[in-house]
Amino acid sequence: EISPREFTFAQLDAMANGVARGLRRTGFARGDRVAILSANRAEYLAAYYGIMRAGLVAVPVNYRFPRETIHFILADCGAKLVFCDGVRRADCPDMPVVAFGSGDRDGFDAFLDPGTFQPVLPEQGEAAMFLYTSGSTGRPKGVVLSHQSHLWVVETRLAGQNLSGERFLIAAPLYHMNALALAKLACAAHATIVLLPQFSAREYIAAIERYRVTWLTAVPPMIAMMLRETELLARSDLSSVKSVRMGSAPVSASLMTNLRRLLPRATIINAYGTTEAGPVVFGPHPKGLPQPELSVGYPHPKVQLRLVDGDNRNAAQGVLEMKCPALMSGYHNRPDVPPPFTEDGFYITGDVFRRDGNGFHYFVGRADDMFVSGGENIYPAEVERMLEESIDFAEQDFAQRQLIEARNEGEAILRATEKGLRDEAAADLPAAERARIDAAMAALRHAMTGADYKQIRARMDELNQATAQLAELLINRVLHATVEGKRLDEV
Repeated sequence: EISPREFTFAQLDAMANGVARGLRRTGFARGDRVAILSANRAEYLAAYYGIMRAGLVAVPVNYRFPRETIHFILADCGAKLVFCDGVRRADCPDMPVVAFGSGDRDGFDAFLDPGTFQPVLPEQGEAAMFLYTSGSTGRPKGVVLSHQSHLWVVETRLAGQNLSGERFLIAAPLYHMNALALAKLACAAHATIVLLPQFSAREYIAAIERYRVTWLTAVPPMIAMMLRETELLARSDLSSVKSVRMGSAPVSASLMTNLRRLLPRATIINAYGTTEAGPVVFGPHPKGLPQPELSVGYPHPKVQLRLVDGDNRNAAQGVLEMKCPALMSGYHNRPDVPPPFTEDGFYITGDVFRRDGNGFHYFVGRADDMFVSGGENIYPAEVERMLEESIDFAEQDFAQRQLIEARNEGEAILRATEKGLRDEAAADLPAAERARIDAAMAALRHAMTGADYKQIRARMDELNQATAQLAELLINRVLHATVEGKRLDEV
């Protein structure tokens, strides 16, 4: 178990100043990009704020991407430096790094230049950060967000609220808008942040009870995984939770029902937001009408919204278009991607919504996922909801089958990895890479002793990422042998 560390806001502020001073001392120029590749930790936030204070552009990177995708992002954004943790250090071997938790000369503590710092005042529209979206096809796109855009988001969310006494639990990764937006809100409110390195359902539940967390934010799969820990939930005190905000993915009726049963006194918010336009889109009804269970709310008064169906810009169901000060400036370095804006400045989300008679909005599906059947437009999300309402899925049987399949696949991956490590090509594998593989194999073996098939698959994904360099060595040896005229069965 990792011992928790505590930081005051004064300490976090001092670290951010130390980062900013260190960056300026190193000679970086205004507008240079600096990446962050790490699991959640306090130093992540210090680096994030310090980069922007120095007039540079912060680029949080999804460390779960394959290594080649990480390399693409670092090259695409033109990163001059990477703040990383020890596990991810091997993912940027040809880059200058500042390593969190390292006592070496390139460690975070050695990089800090303690002292006061006067933040660089941004110009209108100046980039503060790039957030890379994975997208459904092609390589990730860098969403360019200005200082003014996310300052507006924080100020708008804080308006009329005193959140200083709240305790926010953040376990979603800080490279994602879901977690990053909440962290900025909590910092601005001087609320307490309980920051987990990464999500684990059992650790999430334990943190709620241990730290008397009042506010949860999560993507629906995280909540679903938490709800499966029935025995732990039965003996845990979660009565401190007052608010739950779910977003970044559709919420099912059964998930909402089960969560309300678990936290009957909490306000549960089915939220909506995008990386390109931020989390301020919908809110409560101006007349105080109760929000229907699966609705994402009523249009926020400071956001212009419309549903567009062909030429009809005031449709009851259509693609959501929106305009607000949080909109992105565009996609970095992607002249091949048409800007998703209308001539009058509305962002085209690509998400289809419907509006009821009271003005509440409901997510229907992605416009590019639609198919036509019998002359009707059909969306997968609608089909899923209909199935959920009309069929008893026998969820435990399904989960048991998934568990058996995941364990079998895990065994196969472990055997293949062990065979690869015995190959002569593995002799060229750096010690750090081998250690990473060993750690990933141990994590997979541990997960396979449990009953959570999603955890097993997550550990398999991590092992697949860890073995990327080993696979490359093996492939190169096979190719070399083939060129020399050997048969594959001789290799």
